[in-house]
Parts: sequence; structure tokens; C-alpha cells
Amino acid sequence: MTDTHEVHPDRTAAGETAAAPPVVDRETWLRERDELLAREKAHMREGDATAAARRRLPMTEVDAQLTLTGPDGPTPLLELFEGRDELVAYKHMWHRGEPFENQCPGCTFAYFAVHDPAYLTARGVSIAVFAQGPWDEVEPFVEFMGYPAHWYAADGIEDPAVGGGEFGWVSFLRQGDRVYLTYETAGRGAEVAMPSLALLDMTARGRLEAWQDSPEGWPEGRSPGWFWKADEDGAGNGWTGGRPTAQWARPGATPVVAHGGHHH
Repeated sequence: MTDTHEVHPDRTAAGETAAAPPVVDRETWLRERDELLAREKAHMREGDATAAARRRLPMTEVDAQLTLTGPDGPTPLLELFEGRDELVAYKHMWHRGEPFENQCPGCTFAYFAVHDPAYLTARGVSIAVFAQGPWDEVEPFVEFMGYPAHWYAADGIEDPAVGGGEFGWVSFLRQGDRVYLTYETAGRGAEVAMPSLALLDMTARGRLEAWQDSPEGWPEGRSPGWFWKADEDGAGNGWTGGRPTAQWARPGATPVVAHGGHHH
């Protein structure tokens, strides 16, 4: 009988991997692993040194009464600390007037793995999301995704620490009733909250993105973030449609219909 299953592009018809690391004995593998481990430890120590420098950055004051809109209506920035001394927040892109599946896959990914703040609050740090859109659009998205009630609409706020500017993580320190911006990061800096990428970087194939340095013969890399948006079967599709991948696990995540719409 003829096998009608499509062969994955990096596999042979017999199911063997066409491109893979060389096979060696355990002793050789351990020796080469130890050599890499030395580099990894040096990289971690440099990361510690960078974090130490980050703690020595100066800070700049932000208006503590900047008003965002959240579950309880208009809310001053100061109240988002919930009495704690520190606050980390994600500035989340928002495409006004677009359905859920057209909201930013990258921002969805950057926040999705850290929406449970238990370990932050245990350390005395609050968390919030500053969505750069109107609350009447943000609120149903938060409900659909099952997110905690620490989302706020920053629509209309001009201060780039809270509204607009680059999308990414920001950190604040409270001194009494005054609020200070201590750090911000965007672009690949947002990967700090994307543990799936770190795990993929531990695998033999990595992220399978074109920019990565891979051995000759490896499957051809695709555009960065190609698996951040997926079809209903959960397979990444290179930004060609579907939903931000995390959405498919949500109750009521219907297939995307024509013209970018979807059923609520």
C-alpha cells in the first residue's frame, strides 16, 4: 500500500532525520559538552555583571497620577503598585478596531508565559500590562484570553514610559507617592519573558529561523517569529493567517473566517 502521508522536508521517506549532529560515543560527547559549558558559564557571569550595572542605572520621575483605564475604571499609575515598592509592566501593542486574531502575536508571546505574578508578588513586585488601545476593545480580549485583571488601557497617554514608544518591558520604583522609571527594554530584550525561545535554543534545530547560524544541511530557516502565529492544527504558518498561537487553547477560539473577521 502506498504511504500517502507527506514527508517532512528534513526527513527521508523512511522517517530518518536527513540533517542531524554527528554521532559520537558518550565520552566524546561529554568532553565537547564540557567545552560548551565553559562558554555558557562565562555568558551567565557576563549576564550577572550586566544585571549589576542595570541596578546602578539612575532613574527618572514619571507622573504618578497618570491615569489608565482598567477593570475598576480610571486608575492612577500609583495604584498599580498595590502598595508594593516596585512594578514591572509590559507595553502591549494594540491594533485598534481589529479582531482578536489580528492583535500582535509578538506581544501575545512576550506576556503569555508570565501572566501569573505569584513569584513577582512574593518578592514585592507588582505586574501590569499597558495596552496601547481603548479599554472597550482591550477588556473583551482580556476576558477571551483568560488573563488576570492587571491589564490597563493606556490609550491617549503621551508619556513614553507608559503610552506609546517602543513595545516591551518597563520597570518602576515607588518612593512614597512618587514614581520613577528605572529600566526599559524592547525588541529582543522582551525575550526575557519568553521561556519557550530559551528552550528552543537548547534543541538541536533551534528556532529554525533564517538569521540563526546553523550547520550546513540543516532545514532552511524561515522568517523570525514564524511559529508565533498558527493555524487551527497548531502548526506555525509564517504570519500568513490564523491566530497568535496561544489563542487556540482558549474556549471559543473559532477558525478565522474570511476578511480577517472571527466569531466572538
